[in-house]
Order: sequence, then structure tokens, then C-alpha cells
Amino acid sequence: MTRKPWELPFLAEPEEVAGLRRVVRLHLRLWGLSEVVDAAEICVSELAANVITHVGEGTPATLVVEMNGTHLRVALRDPDTRVLPTLVHAEPDDESGRGMALLDAVSDRWGVILGAESKLVWCDLATSLSTPDGHVDDRRVAKGEACLTLYSGGG
Repeated sequence: MTRKPWELPFLAEPEEVAGLRRVVRLHLRLWGLSEVVDAAEICVSELAANVITHVGEGTPATLVVEMNGTHLRVALRDPDTRVLPTLVHAEPDDESGRGMALLDAVSDRWGVILGAESKLVWCDLATSLSTPDGHVDDRRVAKGEACLTLYSGGG
């Protein structure tokens, strides 16, 4: 199965975040990656919230979803190269400052790619794929593939 990268431009507004999560959920299920839907939704929410809070509401941004080997990469591009995400320690009474800590906790790795006119903040989520274009490592899928091979005369 080929999982082609896709991008979704949007305006960084609080009311857009739920829609971004729904699109990611639907797309990942179509890709057979239901196992990472919850983590991906958290990443999308936190990345979008960072743009809204630190770059500004109404900022044009782009959600980018693609495979990075057998990892799922969820990223957000925005035009402000001066405002970089930082991992801070929030105290229990703090009202903010937990977004990147949450993203760090649910992802395997994250980072920032600076361009001349934009930045891309990304995070990678591990999947159970054995190859980027393969299926998840699931006994039922393996049995189905074996059955199809028999019917196609390959075995």
C-alpha cells in the first residue's frame, strides 16, 4: 500500500483544530494505521495550538502528514521562523507550557526544520509497519495475505 504524503492548508484558528483532528483520524484509518490515531490527534492539536498561541490566530499554516520510513510524520508549517517551540517544565499551577512536553511524551522524536520563509515543526510516531508500504504487523493480515496468495496461484 502506497501512503502518499498530503498537505492541508488552514488558518490557525481554535475552531479549526477539531476539523484537523477528524481529517487525520479518517486518513490514518484509510492508511491502516488506526494504532497511531490517538497519538497523531494529540500531536495535531498541540502543534496547531502552538501556532495559535505563539505565532497568532489567523496565521496561514499547513498540516503535513507523511511516512518517514515506518514512522508516521505529523508536521505543521507556519511562516514565522523567529518563534521556535521549546520544551519547558510546567509547574502544577501553571496554566500553560505543557504542549511540547505532551508532544514529546507521545512521539518518538520531534524537531524543527527552518526554511528561508517558514518553519516545519514535526513529530514521528512509531507504527507496527515492517516496511513503509507494507501492512501493520498483525497476525490476521498475515493470514489474509497467505490466503490471497493461495487463490492467486502463488502458493
